[in-house]
Amino acid sequence: MTAVTHAPLILDIAGTTLTDTDRRRLAHPLTGGMILFGRNWVDRAQLSALCADIKRVRPDLLICVDHEGGRVQRFRTDGFTHLPTMRELAALWWEDEAGLPGSGALQAMNAATACGLVLASELRACGVDFSFTPVLDLDFGSSGVIGDRAFSRDPRIVSLLAKSLMHGLLQAGMANCGKHFPGHGFVKADSHTEIPVDRRSLKAILKDDALPYAWLHTSLTSVMPAHVIYPQVDGRPAGFSKRWLQDILRHDLGFQGAVFSDDLSMAGARLIDGREVSYTEAAVTALNAGCDLVLLCNQSTPDSPQGGQAVDRLVDGLAQAQQRGDWTVSGRSEARRTALLPATPALDWEALMASPAYLQALALLPSVS
Repeated sequence: MTAVTHAPLILDIAGTTLTDTDRRRLAHPLTGGMILFGRNWVDRAQLSALCADIKRVRPDLLICVDHEGGRVQRFRTDGFTHLPTMRELAALWWEDEAGLPGSGALQAMNAATACGLVLASELRACGVDFSFTPVLDLDFGSSGVIGDRAFSRDPRIVSLLAKSLMHGLLQAGMANCGKHFPGHGFVKADSHTEIPVDRRSLKAILKDDALPYAWLHTSLTSVMPAHVIYPQVDGRPAGFSKRWLQDILRHDLGFQGAVFSDDLSMAGARLIDGREVSYTEAAVTALNAGCDLVLLCNQSTPDSPQGGQAVDRLVDGLAQAQQRGDWTVSGRSEARRTALLPATPALDWEALMASPAYLQALALLPSVS
């Protein structure tokens, strides 16, 4: 009988090449992927070499990045397209041609598909498998951390443009990640530095912020919950809540894909039930709540609070928690992780620059302000 495996950890590295320490961490059977940041970037040749080196450690590692467009775009030079914000894509919705009501909406959807194709094609040409996009949060006008990363205040517009962008990702062979479930756009606090609290009722959230997840559950391949507490539903942030992840997202809304925790080092993840927790405790709580994968970001660098040792403490701590029976490996979670890996070969950069589909998509993008 084959033993069940599950590699839930998504880690990062400090530099632009792999060290022996990086290789050891990435080779660990509990590590399922790596997330890239701007500090890991020099140019396309370096990024391609880094990604190839990661795959030599383990071909099944999922190479991820936060690359949405606008201000959240890790790679901006050496040929990478400066992608529009989601708000800029949505602005096209209202630009109807004379005598053609609704044509602006179709133009916006076409541009969103083009954006997804360009985004995914350029990343994949350098060896990156996956981007945490699209943002499904609603733009209430109060959240600085979300702001123009959101398409619109209207969940219908958000859903249609997100689905269009996901279509473009799919055309380039990339999966998607809707975030931040059930919605981060209403609260002002930034969960990177604070613990946001949204005091609305479950009914209010489900009929507004969470609608894109209900309408897109057959198209979404993964979801990232918000480090936001919704006290009328659960006292824990959504990413640590069985109520949100199992009862609502999986059962009520029918979502079957992978669930990623957001970064466990964010302020919104440091307190659970009013108590400060270790990264291992946070990871175990997230996995037991219904996450398939957990991220720990920006703790590998020498200037991080634990000088890079937090990564090893999490890897070792999660292994020990497994041995104690504090969490159980899940073959279903592992299948969800591996389903996010690209199933088709990518065009290299030179071939991409001559690709008619890519060039057509470039021409459809709105100019970046």
